[in-house]
Amino acid sequence: MNTTTSSRGTSSAGASDKPAFRFHPKLWIAAALLLALPAAAMLVTGEVNWGLEDFAVMGLMLAVLCAGLEAAMNWLTALRWRISAMTLAGLVFLTLWAHLAVGLFD
Repeated sequence: MNTTTSSRGTSSAGASDKPAFRFHPKLWIAAALLLALPAAAMLVTGEVNWGLEDFAVMGLMLAVLCAGLEAAMNWLTALRWRISAMTLAGLVFLTLWAHLAVGLFD
């Protein structure tokens, strides 16, 4: 029987086969690029007028969305639960974004 000892002194012979946490940098880069779109649009046209608070709120919303997607991808093992959690996170994000866009939370 092949057992190894971790730094805590416990045996890993019966440890679960759950993979380690996997970071998804493409997700976070896509969120950063999405946040940069209004800034680029403000340079091109005068119709987009975002203030610092708009960027802060959208950055926070994108960070929470990405963290929720990361959590779903890393901690949920069943594919249907993973897809359901990711869909729910996306729908909550879109609902909040739409409500903020029309001024319901002013």
